[in-house]
Amino acid sequence: KPGQMMDGLGLAETTPGPLIMVLQFVGFMGAWQHPEGLPPLVAATIGALITTWATFTPCFLWIFLGGPYIEQLRGNPRLTAALSAITAAIVGVVLNLAVWFGLRVFSPASGTVDWFAILLCAAAFVAMLRCKIDIIPVIIGSAIVGLSYHFLRGFR
Repeated sequence: KPGQMMDGLGLAETTPGPLIMVLQFVGFMGAWQHPEGLPPLVAATIGALITTWATFTPCFLWIFLGGPYIEQLRGNPRLTAALSAITAAIVGVVLNLAVWFGLRVFSPASGTVDWFAILLCAAAFVAMLRCKIDIIPVIIGSAIVGLSYHFLRGFR
């Protein structure tokens, strides 16, 4: 669900380290919602562990198995072109994810526009780029303004 994905992304952003840790949350929530005969907490824990294993094991295998050969491949023009294509594809995936999350934040329900979210985002953007305010105070200020707004509105 988009709301749960936003929660997972927010949770992953609160911790130091790679953003990919949001995948643990996705594995946990997926198994929690579909435990297939197991207690939900057991299924969710297994789901998070499997997701973590599947996320990091291939990376370590590539590094340990391919590491010794990378210097030999560095001067290969075909490989350089392939890596450039992969880099471009990754940029496209990140852009697609940014658009997907942006649509869910700025238009949470079909056909509606959350003008407050748009204005808050624009204010944060201006605060960081024009006023040169560091990101931590902007995040804290945005959180305070957003929570205050929703408390005053009654979390509709």
